[in-house]
Parts: sequence; C-alpha cells; structure tokens
Amino acid sequence: MGALLALSSALCYGLVDFTGGMLSRRVHLAAVTLLGQLGGLLLAVAAALLVPAHSLSPADLCWGGLSGVGSGAAMLLLNRGLSRGAMSVVVPVSAVTSVALSVVCGVLVLGDRPALLAWTGIATAVPALWLVSGGGPGAPRGRGAADGLLASAGVAVQYLALAQAGPSSGLWPVAAGRLAAVAVLLPAGVRRPRVPPVRGARALLIGVGAALALILYLLATRLQVLAVAVVLASLYPVLPVAMGLVVLHERVTRRQVAGLLGAAVATVLLTLG
Repeated sequence: MGALLALSSALCYGLVDFTGGMLSRRVHLAAVTLLGQLGGLLLAVAAALLVPAHSLSPADLCWGGLSGVGSGAAMLLLNRGLSRGAMSVVVPVSAVTSVALSVVCGVLVLGDRPALLAWTGIATAVPALWLVSGGGPGAPRGRGAADGLLASAGVAVQYLALAQAGPSSGLWPVAAGRLAAVAVLLPAGVRRPRVPPVRGARALLIGVGAALALILYLLATRLQVLAVAVVLASLYPVLPVAMGLVVLHERVTRRQVAGLLGAAVATVLLTLG
C-alpha cells in the first residue's frame, strides 16, 4: 500500500510539473508558483480538518514548515527552469540529486534499512533518472538545467523534513508547509502583473495537485521505508518527459529511452521490495 501511495504521489507531481511548466511560459512564474501554493494551502487545511490528529506537537508543525520552505523554493526554481528550458531536461535533473540526498540521509542519519530488492531498485532508479535528464540533441540546457539542479536541494528538504512529522499529527504538517511556502513566495509573487482569471484558476488547481501529491507521499512514509518512498515518489519526471516528447515534440535520444526503461524496472523492483 505504501508503494502505491508513493507512485500515486509521483503521478500527481508529474502532472503538476507538466501543467505548471506550460503555464509558466504564459504567466510570470512567481505569480504561478504563489497561486499554486495558495491552492495547495486550501486543500491541505480542508484535508487536515477531515483527518483526525491524535497528537499534534510544535515539532510536527516545524518539520512541516521546513518542508514548505523547501518545496516553495523548489517550485519557484523549477518553474523558472521550465519557462526557459526543455521539460525533458529540467524536470529529471531536479530529481536526480534529490533522490541521492534523500536516500543517503535516510540510511546514514535516520537508520533506514531497505531490503536487497529495494536496494537494487534504488541502484537502478538513480542512473535511470540521470539518463532521462540527458535531453535531446540541441535541447536548451544552460540555465534551465541549472535551475533544475538547484531545485533538487529544495525537493530533498521537502521530502526529508515532512517525513519527520509524527504519524499522530494527521495532515497538519502538510498544511503548515503550504503556509510556510506561501510566506516564502509572497514577496516575489505580489509584485507581478495581474494574472488573468482563467489562468489564475489553473494555477490554483495545479497547487491543489501538488498538495495532494505531498499528502500521498506523507501517508506513504508512514507505511514504507523512507528511502523507498522517496525514490518511488521521485519517479515523477517520467510523466512530464513522456508528455514533453509526445505533446511538445521534444526530441528523444537513446539515452532517454534507456532511462525510461530503467525507471520502469526500478518501479517494479521497489514495489516488490
């Protein structure tokens, strides 16, 4: 069940990255990111009110807030990268380092002990994501890829911090994180030109999807080893890369095909492990 929740989180994040990247090419990225976090805050608070929290401590809220700082920064950098770079390059780059950092911290600091099959899946997933991030011939790399790399640190903070919240805290750590993300993004977002209502509504829905992805991830960490949950959730680049190739006609290389196949193998291994 934990593996399924983590994969569902990856699916949500993949859709969010694709739609958010497309919208960031039409509306200023700071406004898109801020509106998205506001939409996520609304969903997170509503969900937290519905899910019982048997014991909520200040530490749980602080961990959630730290997670929100990481995700707010990551989304801003990721949207900036997507607004000026190839989707099939920027999104996978953001995942590679975050996976490595999260797994290393989970094993060395938090004491995770994945099974042998899960270790095989992890060992397959990291190079697979690296191959996917190779991009196509002539694909714009430069600043877009650099933004993806910087965003990966924020993604790692988001995943690691949120997983530290206690199971009895319900979904309030996610709500605290969305509030922190709004606070981080507010200075940059409010100074931007007015967003048309239709595109503003889309940005809010994108944020709802991102919050849902975080909720699914948090639930997965309560049923699955952190290192495995992080890697499964971090397979989200596969969807925007595939949609970038099919919808945006970004060129595919043999390296990317090998990476996509490797990601599929890693998914099976991690699910079985």
